[in-house]
Amino acid sequence: MHAERVVLITDQAGNPTNLPKLPPNGRVEAIFLTLEPTESAPIHHRRPHPDIAGKTRISGNILDTASTADWNLTQ
Repeated sequence: MHAERVVLITDQAGNPTNLPKLPPNGRVEAIFLTLEPTESAPIHHRRPHPDIAGKTRISGNILDTASTADWNLTQ
């Protein structure tokens, strides 16, 4: 008997993806254990450099700096 650990990944419908190659005309016994979901990496929020944080001033109309054709808005 040969033991091999394989972690199967399922799609949104619960169907397994990337099934392993099995031996021809052989018998395979499988025991399925549901793994706990892994924690995703924490979301990093972008922040300005401390030397420039809070020092920006808007003088004038910033909406006129680009034409409306450059905005890619549906009319």
